[in-house]
Amino acid sequence: MALETDAEVAPHSPAARRKIGRQKDAQRSRVANGSALLPGVDGRSAWVRRCKELIADHVADLGGEDNCSAAERSIIRRAPVLTTELERLEVKFALAGQANADDLDLYQRTAGNLRRLLEAVGLQRRARDVTNSQAEQIDRVLGYFREASS
Repeated sequence: MALETDAEVAPHSPAARRKIGRQKDAQRSRVANGSALLPGVDGRSAWVRRCKELIADHVADLGGEDNCSAAERSIIRRAPVLTTELERLEVKFALAGQANADDLDLYQRTAGNLRRLLEAVGLQRRARDVTNSQAEQIDRVLGYFREASS
């Protein structure tokens, strides 16, 4: 069977369609080209799916894949892992109704490291506008009561 050249591809076949997004380099690893989060790890697990979700969110926050440097992408890959593990600890705390000292220490250190990673890629504090007048606050609270009673 002969290999098809560009001239031999049928006009409406999937091979003739224009590729969208970044082309995958055949010489790069599955991790580097985005096909896999970790080598040899099933990408269908809840843990991997959550990490990929968070990676996509952080990349979008930085303006997209083409706007991120290699160093930023590296940091972005690490932050979701910490976030996912923090969420797992939070579930453990909630189910147990408490946190033991070792888990709480791990949680605090991990949260601090996550903050530092996020700051490294541009996490910024945004001040919330708290200049509402007292009359606006009263109107807002009364609106809640009106909605609740209707």
